Amino acid sequence: MRASQLFLPTLREAPADAEAASHKLLVRGGFIRQVGAGFWSFLPLGWRVHEKVAQIVREEMNAIGGQEMLMPVITPAELWQATGRYDIPELWKVEDRNGRPFVLALTHEETMAFHARELQSYKQLPQILYHFQTKVRDEPRPRGALLRVREFVMKDAYSFDRDDEGLDVSFRKHFDAYNRMFERCGLETYAVEAESGMMGGDESIDYLAPAGSGENVLVTCERGDYAADLEIARGIPRAPTFPQTLGAPEEVETPGVGTIEGLAEFLGIDPAATSKAMPVVRDGSVVLALVRGDDRLEEAKLASVLGGDVRLATEDEIRSAFGADPGSLGPVGWAGEVVADEALRKGQFVAGANRTGWHLRGVEHGRDFEARFADIRQSQEGDTCPQCGGRLGFQTAIEVGHIFKLGTKYSVGLHTTYLDENGKEQPIVMGSYGVGPGRVMAAAVEQHHDEHGIVWPAAIAPYDVHVVTLPGLDEHGEAVESALEAHGHEVLFDDRPQRAGEKFADADLLGCPTRITVGKKTLEDGAVDVRDRATGEERRVPLTELGALP
Repeated sequence: MRASQLFLPTLREAPADAEAASHKLLVRGGFIRQVGAGFWSFLPLGWRVHEKVAQIVREEMNAIGGQEMLMPVITPAELWQATGRYDIPELWKVEDRNGRPFVLALTHEETMAFHARELQSYKQLPQILYHFQTKVRDEPRPRGALLRVREFVMKDAYSFDRDDEGLDVSFRKHFDAYNRMFERCGLETYAVEAESGMMGGDESIDYLAPAGSGENVLVTCERGDYAADLEIARGIPRAPTFPQTLGAPEEVETPGVGTIEGLAEFLGIDPAATSKAMPVVRDGSVVLALVRGDDRLEEAKLASVLGGDVRLATEDEIRSAFGADPGSLGPVGWAGEVVADEALRKGQFVAGANRTGWHLRGVEHGRDFEARFADIRQSQEGDTCPQCGGRLGFQTAIEVGHIFKLGTKYSVGLHTTYLDENGKEQPIVMGSYGVGPGRVMAAAVEQHHDEHGIVWPAAIAPYDVHVVTLPGLDEHGEAVESALEAHGHEVLFDDRPQRAGEKFADADLLGCPTRITVGKKTLEDGAVDVRDRATGEERRVPLTELGALP
């Protein structure tokens, strides 16, 4: 490809609002351009990378028996109503000219379950179907270019089995295929426990790529035996230092104290020896979530425990339920449901007295209140590994893939069944498996760049070789281009009339694995300078040996 003919609007400066390295470099390199908040176009160079990622994904899906198809972006609202997902806030809804409701698909579980109704017998199972399709998400705060968008292409695959044992086999196939996908794309990823969220199901695995920017936090053990998404990570907190044990709770006036830090300082105690009351609302009822004073509530964990969506209670709801201001709340005397973190199971803690400006010392579970215990705290620095006791580390990460065991959530809602050996109708057991090529692109840039630009992994680079010619040597550059292409290399030939320094800067910015410079010395010795973008190593190679380049 001749650079003079390529639509390649490179920029010297990054957009003013760009923070992520991938945002800065993909825009500067002319790979993508913003159309509106959360809407991005892939320019020719960017689409080449996107499609190389997609082809790797396609090959790995085909290798496990996946069959590619295509489903529409616009789907009837009744499919989503049947599964109870029509009211998801991120769902983009439209109407046709007759006022009939439709959904711009955020994912395609409903549509695929609709098609799977045609799998009528156990003899037709198992099946794996997948497609690449545009998804639309009513994202309230798009940011980071390809990291959080409102429209994107996703490969979503679906497995159909007769029982949970079959689903286990399909899930494992996808697990292994995803590991191969990301390895081929040159990404460092971790397969971690994750929260299933709006997708539902009993189990899911998130593929997180450590990065300088991202929407997720990867939690790993220093000894390499544990990894999880922060939403579901189970860290072990440090042991608290408790004050003297009391035979019964004692009231203490705490005027003007509204924070755990202020309470600990006022009473001269360890913040870990206090409890933090976090009232939430589920299905219109107030539930008291209780965590240790030095911890934060992980709402995703709590939602999983309670089996539905939750939100923090408003101040008016708190005062109505407890008769006290926030900051003075606790479990003693509260008649509603209490869900307490495991860290509060043993010991005596200071808790709010449900009377504004008052707290209770020596509050103990079993004696003073009853609660359902669960892991509802957010892991934090200083926690240790639940497997081995090693130190946990926290890294920003990008979610590049997610696989789910859906079970029968969608098949029951949409009456997707098959007949077993006895002629009895059974719900098909489903799995769902997603990966976003755009996210993979962004993660690759986050992991592979330097101060000069992108350093693409070879498998997804827009071109294998970037040929740069100095003024007056285009004819020799064409010969190099032809020789390389004859040996199967994809070549970007920079034949533009720019100065050498500008061409070199663009070559570093675009990040093709190999740069070849055709200069005046080529006329003398019949050789060219070959530079490795990743290592910066440069060597002189005779024109006759270019075909041997890796």
